[in-house]
Amino acid sequence: MVKYNKRAARVKYLFRKKLGGGASALQALRVCYLRASKTMKILISGASGLTGKALVKILREQGHSVARLVRPGSGASAGDITWNPMAATIDVSAMEGADAVVHLSGARIDEGRWTPARKAVLRSSRIDTTRVLVDALASLRRKPRVFVSASAIGCYGDRGDEILTESSSIGTDFLSLLVRDWEAEAARAEVSGIRTVVLRFGVIVSSEGGALPQMLMPFEFGLGGRLGSGKQWMSWIALEDAVGIICSAIANEELAGPLNAVAPNPLTNADFTRIAATVLHRPAIFAAPAFALRIALGEMAGALLLASQRVIPERLLAARYAFRLPDFESALRAILSR
Repeated sequence: MVKYNKRAARVKYLFRKKLGGGASALQALRVCYLRASKTMKILISGASGLTGKALVKILREQGHSVARLVRPGSGASAGDITWNPMAATIDVSAMEGADAVVHLSGARIDEGRWTPARKAVLRSSRIDTTRVLVDALASLRRKPRVFVSASAIGCYGDRGDEILTESSSIGTDFLSLLVRDWEAEAARAEVSGIRTVVLRFGVIVSSEGGALPQMLMPFEFGLGGRLGSGKQWMSWIALEDAVGIICSAIANEELAGPLNAVAPNPLTNADFTRIAATVLHRPAIFAAPAFALRIALGEMAGALLLASQRVIPERLLAARYAFRLPDFESALRAILSR
């Protein structure tokens, strides 16, 4: 984690020097995403992650009561709720009175090769934690009005140039089946009469962390280039919109079921490479062959770097969600100038 934070800080320093600015990306989240006639009690798991931190910050600024679900020994603060999903324990009594629950827990999908042991961690950190949380919700005397659970566009698998919407079929690879089972656990909340929204996130881009600093690091050293053929599609979402979509899912009672939480303009890896090189004023001539990526990273390379997922947020567009950063080049310039 220390190594990763240093990497993100180094990338941000370079970009701010080139593009100007320096305000934190979280300061850009001060737009009011969630308007309500009264303040709400909102429970959040995964609150220490990139999206969770941003969500907690904006909700508290708006006056809502936020209770983080924290594990033993992780530094709980006043108002936090202790849970240990691996032991299937949670302080149910402290959950009473919640108006909304947002579930963002899950081990990073891009850390380490996908060995059998690592795959077990990836499944357990999503499926088992969701099961524990949904069982706890079912036991509450007063159920929350809405349960928002994170998911991923990895459910679609490698689909080439096919345009993917929420009605598209699920893939058959490891990641697709993981997400299928993850969503199935979340959907059990509907049996308890809780409106359930499953957000299929694309790559969340922010200078504060996540995948973007790692994706751009090669460009800093003049080593950027396309991955494989460069024809694979990348579906992404700016952190501002990831938080905005979560808040919309809480507030909009007409939203339920799966939603593709991606920007409306996916791009190919070749386009990403060109835009990154242009914005950073760096060359992009060192292409990484697909076979080399598979040798270095194994199965993970195929699923995360070479798979093509051209995903469209059909249901969010129909609901008239107003994307703040819908275009990748303008989003990248905005993100890196803060």
